Amino acid sequence: MCKFKQIILSPSCSNLHYIPDIINCYGKYAKYLQDDYAKNFGVFHIFLSFPNFWVITDNLDKFMGFVFLDNFTGNGSANFSAEITVCFDKKAWGSFVRYSAKFFLKYCFDTFGFYKIKALIFPDNFRVKKLLKQVGFEYETTLPDETLRLNKVQDIDVYSIKRNYYYKDEVNYD
Repeated sequence: MCKFKQIILSPSCSNLHYIPDIINCYGKYAKYLQDDYAKNFGVFHIFLSFPNFWVITDNLDKFMGFVFLDNFTGNGSANFSAEITVCFDKKAWGSFVRYSAKFFLKYCFDTFGFYKIKALIFPDNFRVKKLLKQVGFEYETTLPDETLRLNKVQDIDVYSIKRNYYYKDEVNYD
């Protein structure tokens, strides 16, 4: 079982004690999360996604990772899609990650009404590619020469999962 705790930067937010865990986890896996442009801001660029940022914990409220949504598309009254970024501490790898991913994706489709959720990853991130496929994402394309990473031109792979993976009904977005 897992829990998702929304982080909102305000004095009344009771989850701010997870900030050191977030910074530590980000530091461990930053090479898979950031290009050279995000590197200029360090971990602070992820805080721009608040309030669409959640800490993932186990049943005992131990920090297991974080997830955030950004780059929403839609028309103001309806969301069409967003990009998801996830980072799990090594102790969570395996069945906990798969379970939490499926749980959170369903939550996103139910709560935000998305048609599609995208994940943009570096092609050498084989662990995330495997996870994405296990929870229903499909490879869409590679964006060649999309960014710089370690001062070298870097491709980005795009994966997505559509609402009908969880809901077999037709969704009309006209």
